[in-house]
Amino acid sequence: MLASDAMTQNTNRISGDRRWFALGAVLVTMFFSALDQTVVATAMPVIIGSLKGFSIYAWVFTSYMIAATVTVPIYGKLSDVYGRKPFYIIGLGLFMIGSALSGQAHTMTELIIFRALQGVGGGAMLSMPRATIGDIFNPRERGRWMGLIAMTFGLASIVGPFLGGWITDHWGWRWIFYINLPVAAAALLAILYALPRVHVEKRVHIDWAGSALLVGGLIPLLLGFTWAGSRYAWDSPVIIGLFAFSVAMLALFAWAERRAPEPVIPIEFFRVRIFTTANLVGFLLTVGMFGTLMFLPIYIQGVLGMSAQNSGAVMTPMMLSLVVGALIAGQLMTRTGRYKLLTIVAAGVMATGMFLMTRLGVDSTWGIVVRDMLVTGFGIGGLMPTLNVVVQNAFPYEVMGVVNASQQFVRSLGGAIAAPILGTVLANTFAAQLRPNLPEALKQAISGLSAAQQKLFLDPQTLINTQAQAAIKSQFAAFGAQADKLYQGFIAAVHQALASGMTELFMIALGVSLAALAVTFFLPEISLKHDEFFDGSKVGRNGAEARAAAADRGKQVQQQRPGGESGP
Repeated sequence: MLASDAMTQNTNRISGDRRWFALGAVLVTMFFSALDQTVVATAMPVIIGSLKGFSIYAWVFTSYMIAATVTVPIYGKLSDVYGRKPFYIIGLGLFMIGSALSGQAHTMTELIIFRALQGVGGGAMLSMPRATIGDIFNPRERGRWMGLIAMTFGLASIVGPFLGGWITDHWGWRWIFYINLPVAAAALLAILYALPRVHVEKRVHIDWAGSALLVGGLIPLLLGFTWAGSRYAWDSPVIIGLFAFSVAMLALFAWAERRAPEPVIPIEFFRVRIFTTANLVGFLLTVGMFGTLMFLPIYIQGVLGMSAQNSGAVMTPMMLSLVVGALIAGQLMTRTGRYKLLTIVAAGVMATGMFLMTRLGVDSTWGIVVRDMLVTGFGIGGLMPTLNVVVQNAFPYEVMGVVNASQQFVRSLGGAIAAPILGTVLANTFAAQLRPNLPEALKQAISGLSAAQQKLFLDPQTLINTQAQAAIKSQFAAFGAQADKLYQGFIAAVHQALASGMTELFMIALGVSLAALAVTFFLPEISLKHDEFFDGSKVGRNGAEARAAAADRGKQVQQQRPGGESGP
């Protein structure tokens, strides 16, 4: 029997030497869960060639995202009641099973289903690592360790594309899933040893109705944002119906949560200003971050002409500055015990980086792009750890899991909403700007082609698909002596149209970043506590009392002056 199996306690708190094993398990879990997404993205062209199903390949990511997002708050709530340990075990177990099955997939449909199973396990790895940091360290110490988590995320984003490419080239794409198994097994052993079992004396009411309503409201919402602008028009009956059904289900969820003895997401938390303000900043941060992480590589490859094979390297400057920003912010929080000025400065730096990106064009150099990425990444990195510590510091320890899961849930929604909207903006602007920028001779030449051939010429995917570029270039051979001149004119028009689309996209990201900066000024501040491990005897036994303490704590925070001293 492992040491921790004999150790039962009333709280999730981890102390002594075991906390370093727990910290190692958290970092390993965060690293390989973040690594999984980038590794899979790198291998997708090979997977598509093997399994076919190009028309549905996006669901390899969408199924994972939806499954993880809808389970995050459920894991968070249950881990506050029954302890983190069993849900780490469940999450890691499901992730390992999903990984093994994904490696055995023979069709794209099978892979999508198995990725959804991975996502159900991934929800645990999204919701609980930050809560576990709260189990190990007090609020004053958490800053530097939350910075380490942000660093882990950044490093995974840098290493992932290289590792995915190497594994795919040397071992085959199936090994990008199999490689998860030994890493997850090591994390599981550390979890079994280091995390305590939480003893629950009384019967706890699980909010099954609230959980079902939450899932029923989120799935159509995420499907609506995923399909809108691509598969269906934004004003189509399908999209409107999905959003209407989502609103109805979420309204029922809010109504049910007010009456549930142990709600999945306590509605009263949203009445606490520090909670709502920090979550709003986190939502806006995620939307702005997606505007760079997802779409900047398209600009770098499509406008600057860097090879798609170097896609793993193009974002490295931003990821490195994100890591540095997170580490510096975490250290400053720990040393000063303050965070408000830090969040304002970080949000201002992020907005500055977004502003610089709006000025990128067809004539921009790689050096300018690197400068802009460094500024933006530094600001994003400075915000990421502070928002987690801010909210943890304001709430009782008994509701740590729910608080962290609520934050992660809001950020996941921000990413799910941002991706399709920004993608639609880019595609629409590109389509509107491409034809006007084409040379007149090329317009006339294209007008005589079939609809399928015209689509090939006007498809923005040609910017990053070398096979499509080769196909288009071969089409220009039919234009005779002027073929090369027309092709160069076409490429110039493509670059200009894409640059215009990226400008529109970065303008939206700038607006979102400025909104985040404005919201940070309304963030209440309270000095970070050196110790906040409250009496945990009520954990899992009286959720209403813990939530009442949370509300009282929030009111105290709102009565504090910016300097951290209590008001009259």
